[in-house]
Amino acid sequence: MLTDENNIIKQAQAGEAGAFGQLYDHYISPIYRFILLKVGNKHEAEDLCHEVFLSAWQNISGYIPRGFPFSSWLYQIARNSVIDYYRTKKNNLSLEGLDEDFVRVSSAAEDNLDFSLNIEKVTKAIYGLAEEQQEVILLRFVEDMSHKEIAAALNKSEGAIRLVQHRAIKNLKDILANNGQSTA
Repeated sequence: MLTDENNIIKQAQAGEAGAFGQLYDHYISPIYRFILLKVGNKHEAEDLCHEVFLSAWQNISGYIPRGFPFSSWLYQIARNSVIDYYRTKKNNLSLEGLDEDFVRVSSAAEDNLDFSLNIEKVTKAIYGLAEEQQEVILLRFVEDMSHKEIAAALNKSEGAIRLVQHRAIKNLKDILANNGQSTA
């Protein structure tokens, strides 16, 4: 969370571009990474990320804090942009050219997933999951969001997010045990 974020948000809502610039600078990297992991193309991810922040700037006056971090609101916009992208583009996801260093998994993710495989196998296995499971795994272990934050971003209850995560981890283990063949 950004220091004095609530005050910065209020300034941005009052039309101060500099305040929104602070929010942009703080959240651009994680939002871009989330989008890139979803679309697999750097140029498309840059375009979608631009759209997300443009939409956020245009709609920030309507942002109402509801006990969730500001980032949950941005992830919700990003998620909707990715959904719209696939509705209009109907492109297949390409993992080619995805920088392995860019898709880093935190040490907590390795502990929670209970295995240490190289990132390429894990990435391919994640894309073998159902869409909702992919989103929860990426937000939880790559973006290191809490269950509460994910629930806000995906408009679901914390319990539903925990259940999806549990099933996703089980499915990941099954996929990896079957040498990458999807069982989801």
